[in-house]
Amino acid sequence: MNKKFFLLIILTIVLELGLSFSLIGKMKDVKPDPVLINECVHSVSDNFGNSSAYSDKLSYSVIDTEGKPLYKNADNLSASINEAIKHSDLVLDLEKDGEILGKIIINNSMTEEIKGYKDTLLTVIIVITLVQLLLVATYYLYLRKTIIKPFEELNSFAARVAQGNLDTPLELDKKHIFGSFTEAFDLMRSELKKSRAAEKKANDDKKEMVAKLSHDIKTPVASIKSTSELGYELASDEKTRERFNQINIKSDQVTALVSNLFNSSINDITEIEVRSSEQPSSLIKDLIINADYQNKAGSFTVPECRIFVDRLRLLQAFDNIFMNSYKYGGTDIDVSCFTENDCLVVRISDKGPGVNDEDLPLLKEKYKRGNNTEGKDGAGLGLYLTNYYIEKMDGHLELENLHPGFSVSVFLRIIN
Repeated sequence: MNKKFFLLIILTIVLELGLSFSLIGKMKDVKPDPVLINECVHSVSDNFGNSSAYSDKLSYSVIDTEGKPLYKNADNLSASINEAIKHSDLVLDLEKDGEILGKIIINNSMTEEIKGYKDTLLTVIIVITLVQLLLVATYYLYLRKTIIKPFEELNSFAARVAQGNLDTPLELDKKHIFGSFTEAFDLMRSELKKSRAAEKKANDDKKEMVAKLSHDIKTPVASIKSTSELGYELASDEKTRERFNQINIKSDQVTALVSNLFNSSINDITEIEVRSSEQPSSLIKDLIINADYQNKAGSFTVPECRIFVDRLRLLQAFDNIFMNSYKYGGTDIDVSCFTENDCLVVRISDKGPGVNDEDLPLLKEKYKRGNNTEGKDGAGLGLYLTNYYIEKMDGHLELENLHPGFSVSVFLRIIN
């Protein structure tokens, strides 16, 4: 396209110059014909007064010595010396035998001829200029399509990538000059997206591992604290009681540090992985016994069935429920299991004060706690995470005030 365009431009320039020089040369060659002029002068002089014998090869008029018009062979011819001067006509004396008979005014046709050449030259210049403008416009559109627009798209694409948008691909078009660059840029976007996803997953995995370890540490620390509190009450001497008290203090410090670590980790995790699979319902009893380290739950039976759960996440859910009951209820805990529709329901309830009815719908949200929890440690994440885990297992969580008491029902999907 580039070569063709430049060849066409050069061709139009050469054509314009050639025609211009040709017409200018013709204008320079426009001169009066002395032979015809001499023939007309002699024809009129020899036959003065007999106009039928005059030559008609040129346009001219005849006046006498006093300036009176005697003859003209065409319209719009000069009829006086003054008019002849204005029109640049040729004025010659008519002489016969040494006597001046009058004057012949030969019309200057060169002006019209030159004007015709000038008009032709102007037309040629205008036409060729329009052709050149059309070529330039066509070439601009070509450049716009093949270079400018693709470059603008690359620039816009680079801006999107810089802003972090790696989802919108760059349209591939190998026909323009940036075709190969376009493909390379989109491959770069794709690789950046993969790299970012891998980096995000790695960070989330690390944070999730920290959160999981933090949460898992809280349970044995709570058990240690509970045992040390019991030992403190049963100790017979002050020295032993002081040692148990130190264990309590250190347990509280460890709990606070682990809670801070857990909260900072869980805040940055965009999605906690839950891997559910088919499991026997008998695992429910083992998980609840594991979570109820204070042994406040009575006996219960679990209907036999197959459920769709993640063992680790379900244990963490039960841990959160029992920890909340220990912290806010402080009473014995009732556990019951039964089937309802296509779900196995595990209901865990205590005889504590419960929560305000207006707070109940908010407890599944992140960082939401009841108004009656002042003075007690907590970040408002326990029921939020429990609800998250259960929903990821295709189940759901129901909370209920019992007046007195508080109940959490875990609905787990039964696999038929």
